[in-house]
Amino acid sequence: MPENSNTDRQIDHRTVIVIIAVILSMTFAIRSSNNMYVTSVPLLARYYFFYSNVEIGLLASAASLTTFIMSTFINARAESKTRRKIFIISSIIYAVTFPLFYISTPFTIWIILPVASFTLGSIMPNIITSASLFKDKRQRERILSIYTLTLSLSLILGPYIESELLHYVSFQESFLVFSILPAVGMIDSFFIKFPDEMGVRRRGFDITVLKDKGFQSSLLNILAYNIPFAFLTTYGGLFGISDFNINISTVNLTFSLFFLTSFISRLVFSVRVPERLPRLMFSAVILSAIGLLVLGTAKSYDYFMLAFLILGIPHGLTYPLSVMSITRSFPENRRNMANSYFFSIMMAIGTVMPFISGEVIKIVGYRNAFLVVIPVIFVILATLYIVLKAKEREESTSTMEKT
Repeated sequence: MPENSNTDRQIDHRTVIVIIAVILSMTFAIRSSNNMYVTSVPLLARYYFFYSNVEIGLLASAASLTTFIMSTFINARAESKTRRKIFIISSIIYAVTFPLFYISTPFTIWIILPVASFTLGSIMPNIITSASLFKDKRQRERILSIYTLTLSLSLILGPYIESELLHYVSFQESFLVFSILPAVGMIDSFFIKFPDEMGVRRRGFDITVLKDKGFQSSLLNILAYNIPFAFLTTYGGLFGISDFNINISTVNLTFSLFFLTSFISRLVFSVRVPERLPRLMFSAVILSAIGLLVLGTAKSYDYFMLAFLILGIPHGLTYPLSVMSITRSFPENRRNMANSYFFSIMMAIGTVMPFISGEVIKIVGYRNAFLVVIPVIFVILATLYIVLKAKEREESTSTMEKT
């Protein structure tokens, strides 16, 4: 089993290629399988277990809560060597748990889903941290861009593969086929590099991370998309089936198109890494609002699909923009904590949003629920503008003091 690398020393090109290959392989395996169950379990719960929208929301909230607990209270507080052990154990548990979706029942799903989600609170933040260990800023940001590009690729191919699989296997059997991916992730986990944190004092909770304007802007940026995305992943497929009479295979194909525009956005991002992030952040938030408007007013499946295509663009932009903002704001030995807090807050949103969205849909229906989110997004946009202006003033003051 390889030891943690000393990231201060120079590494040759061959080693860099191997490190990148492992990171990208695990990223693809974990994210595509994770997205598969996130979008498929609500359909399983509705059409096989006959859950109500509120029950589906509670199930999704329970899953996000366990991810939040792992990321916030375990991963963020552990030092590098301990974190690596937890990471490998989590990858093994994820690989063992995933096939159990195939034999899940209305009762066991309440155990299987939260356990699988719990492991991701360790797996995902550490993959991000590993991708940001390169010393050279240009190389580091290029690797992070390729990492987020791989996320998008996994989200395109995952739904497409599932859509094709459903022509040959049952919906529940598709979980069994996808179990190959967590097994690949488990093997990769033994070779993921962790930062050298010798001499770094771990804190129980570091409030300075939350006060950092770079962290705040990255959080608001992702928040403006995660709220509608929580609606979309949990209830988007159900909306399409309910209002446009499409089948589960078409739902998966629609999500695949959604992730295609996300992939194209990240491809452009990886080719030309931006120096200034705010303009792209504002553009992504506005596109989210436009996509939700089209979705909420869609009169046919064509408009439904168009909305997914539009919403794929901010999905492709927001995450790499947030990751880049964090990477630029924190030194290497504090990035794991920043990434863990960032991921934890994302999961906290994921914990409450399915329940809230289930209640909103219960009151106003699928269509109006997407429209209700738009004013919330514009409030976040205004707050993001204020934070970025404050960050700009801080940087200007710091530059003047140095001169």
